[in-house]
Amino acid sequence: MVELPAEPSTDPMPAAETADVEGISCADMAGAEVVDESLTLLPAEDNRPLGSCLAALNNTGWSLTPAIDWLFGPGCRTDSFAALLDGVAEALLSAGAPVQRLRFGIWAIHPQRAARSYTWRADTRRTEHTMIGHDIFSTPDFIGSPAQVVREAGRPIRYRLDRLDPAKHHSVLFSVREAGATDYLGLPMQSFSGRQDSLFVATDQPDGFSASDVAKFRLLARLLMPVIEALNEHQLAVGILETYLGPRAGRRVLRGQIRRGDGEHIEAALWYSDLRSFTAMTETVEEGAMLDLMNRYFEHIYNSVSAYGGEVLRFIGDAMLVVFPTEDGRSVARACDDALAAARDAMDRLPSLNAMQRRRGLPPIRFGIGLHEGTVVYGNVGAPDRLDFTVMGPAVNRTSRIESLTKTLDTPVLMSAAFAARLPADTPYEALGVHAVPGVPNGLSVARPLDLD
Repeated sequence: MVELPAEPSTDPMPAAETADVEGISCADMAGAEVVDESLTLLPAEDNRPLGSCLAALNNTGWSLTPAIDWLFGPGCRTDSFAALLDGVAEALLSAGAPVQRLRFGIWAIHPQRAARSYTWRADTRRTEHTMIGHDIFSTPDFIGSPAQVVREAGRPIRYRLDRLDPAKHHSVLFSVREAGATDYLGLPMQSFSGRQDSLFVATDQPDGFSASDVAKFRLLARLLMPVIEALNEHQLAVGILETYLGPRAGRRVLRGQIRRGDGEHIEAALWYSDLRSFTAMTETVEEGAMLDLMNRYFEHIYNSVSAYGGEVLRFIGDAMLVVFPTEDGRSVARACDDALAAARDAMDRLPSLNAMQRRRGLPPIRFGIGLHEGTVVYGNVGAPDRLDFTVMGPAVNRTSRIESLTKTLDTPVLMSAAFAARLPADTPYEALGVHAVPGVPNGLSVARPLDLD
């Protein structure tokens, strides 16, 4: 790992890197700290007036104007970091900027990931996207990396890649150098919320970045920050809403459909699954282990239904209500076929899940699945100051009752006769007749898939 200096180095910077442009110091190198032959920490503060700085810098070399025009034009309307980086990179190239590689490092507030990385390369002219998990901070990929140095120093950094030392510097720097880069900048972008994102820039110019190049990229990072902040806040809102409410409810909230009583009709195949022996397990399984068991069960079902276009609408205690909506050209028949395929997948993978449960000394996971089709109302209900989205309609009740019959009839999956009638003609199933269930005066006609036992 690179050790950061406690005191500024007294080693002078080369004259070419302390140059002024129209009276404005490009890189403010008087406050720079030399860590080693390769790494320099640039001054943390850059409070020069943006307008004056831009006017002065545009008088030498390439101009930032095309990138700024794109950033505050089309860039403000994009909803993708990849598209944002693509647009900025292409604008820089058109202006003659010495860019071989650009990268955004965006820290996240998300239950599954700590950050996102977006990397653009001049040889491919496209951006690659990587999700980064919460364990990154303890891995060799992060420890000693430019990302860690920028995060901990809180100031711009510069690596001269022709001066790297394998004993001191991170492997990612050697990878960047092997791709042809000669100079590498890391620029923090401090948001108003306190999150510190970063912009990394590499060049393949033989002499590296000039002083004015460094100053222009520092200015670009300042201009990028509010656009990235706005886009990140939007994506954060979308992510939180979709994680806690689901994609359908999340979209409704973002569209402003948040008044009590707002609702929509959904024609769909319906799925209701319920964990077996839940009450008994809560009495015998330790709380932490029980939470782990439920999460494994929910994840197991989620992976199966999402693979076939299903959407989890509600977690109801130990039960799940899922819809396979007739949207984007999907017919009711196709939705029913997808729902049955998802049930088949969940049952096929269950032995593997329970083998893991046995190794952990935990009880096996068992569940029943009820399948039906129909129209439901997905609406916003509750008290004026505490609202929730819920699903209503006879089809929901019937799907739940069909699942309850899986216990009575001792079979893991049951479907209504109406659901079965929508399936392809060669689907094997056995009709089990009409069964009385609470709340349905004439009972329910159900069938058992023959390939799911």
